[in-house]
Amino acid sequence: MISYGSCVVDSTPVAYHLTMTWEETWRVLRWVLAALAAGFIGQFGKSFALYVLRRRRARRADEAKDAVAPSVSQPTTAADVERARVEALAKIEKKRAKAEVKRLKKS
Repeated sequence: MISYGSCVVDSTPVAYHLTMTWEETWRVLRWVLAALAAGFIGQFGKSFALYVLRRRRARRADEAKDAVAPSVSQPTTAADVERARVEALAKIEKKRAKAEVKRLKKS
């Protein structure tokens, strides 16, 4: 035995190579297997959840597209065509103004 101040250290080779019983080994293996199983379930559970969410979003997007498509119709009268043209011009002008403001901020 070696003494370092108030600490006593056993330097015999037996102290460093303690043997484990089969029960202790099995207890450690059970914890390792439980951790591996939890990781396996967690990873594939996450993948499955992402798959379900992706399918759900795609289905909702299809439903929204189907709901919007019938309401969007082509203008049939001259007044509707003119109104659509004026709205498009206003939108283009608004985008130009916004781009100009952005350009002035950068310089």
